[in-house]
Amino acid sequence: MNIFLQCVDAVSGSTKSTGFVAIKLTALGRPQFLLQLSDLLVTTRNLFEKFAGEGDILLKKFRQEDFQKTLDVMGVPISRDQTKRWFSILDISQDGEVDLWDWDNLLEKNLQLCKLLIVPNKETGIPEQMMEGLTEEEDEQLKNMLKRLNTIVKYAKEKDPAISRIVIEMMRKFNKEKAIVFNTYQTYLKSALTNLKVDLDLSRREKFQFGAKLVRGAYMEQERERAASVGYEDPINPNYSATTDMYHACLEEVFYQIKQRPLGQIAVMVASHNEDTVRFAVEGMDRYDIKPSDRLICFGQLLGMCDQVSFPLGQAGYSVYKYVPYGPVEEVLPYLSRRAMENKGILKKVQKEKSLLWKELKRRVKAGQLRYNPLENNSPVG
Repeated sequence: MNIFLQCVDAVSGSTKSTGFVAIKLTALGRPQFLLQLSDLLVTTRNLFEKFAGEGDILLKKFRQEDFQKTLDVMGVPISRDQTKRWFSILDISQDGEVDLWDWDNLLEKNLQLCKLLIVPNKETGIPEQMMEGLTEEEDEQLKNMLKRLNTIVKYAKEKDPAISRIVIEMMRKFNKEKAIVFNTYQTYLKSALTNLKVDLDLSRREKFQFGAKLVRGAYMEQERERAASVGYEDPINPNYSATTDMYHACLEEVFYQIKQRPLGQIAVMVASHNEDTVRFAVEGMDRYDIKPSDRLICFGQLLGMCDQVSFPLGQAGYSVYKYVPYGPVEEVLPYLSRRAMENKGILKKVQKEKSLLWKELKRRVKAGQLRYNPLENNSPVG
């Protein structure tokens, strides 16, 4: 914890409170527990879709008769009175319908409900719960993890500068006046755009500032193995081109939503070393009349990578951040190897960067301009 707080101090002091600190939640809780929590959240979302049926996730909802009918089809031995009572609990808005926001706001109640959802095992015929909830020990782990995260975010805010779900909870609490907490969206996932739309709509409904970092992602093998082990569909886009299309679709949604809301309600980091994606983002900002000086969109690349993109963007007035992984070498190397996997053309890029650096060095020598001091413009994004 102290190391994280010291990192917040270091970034706040060295960047005049305009920098970002990226915290890996896996360092605040057991990774195995996060996997269990992720499985639980996926199962509860799938259960909602069983009750609500097909269609746009933002528009899906179900009424009491739909609830009862689905339970009957599933063979759940639950009385009409129990169905009525549980539907009343789930229907937060008391409008006779349960939508995704009613459902997601009641994870604790959903877990209690699942204790009643007993169905026969297809192979053995023995009655069993449709899904397992959290044990007392796991519930305690979740609370401790949230306490640690709360301490870090509260500390960062005072400086003024299952993971998605936890981060959204932190957004609700801390992103009231500006985007302090940013969630990461992995666009290699087929669900990336849907997840982004759901969270954007939630921020609009509950009136908190939305912060996001868009990345392609580099956990494909782990995601596929996990999906196979728990028996759900491969969540990964079929190829790199499809992932790029997903990234650009997410950017389009962000640009559109920015123009639908008062200025400053949405802040997004385009974390990419792909020149085409950076170009798409810059052109999209122009199409939607989002100015660099609005400080709503920023760009991020690893220190020492893609400088031929970072520097011109910064010189043109865009907000650009260079990401510095911090930690023991043996722990940072696996992270950097994943970034290399994510950027398979990295060696070609290195050659290009060397060529451009040599060209710039010769230009400066000829011009007698060995040092370059860009104008400072350190307004933060968000």
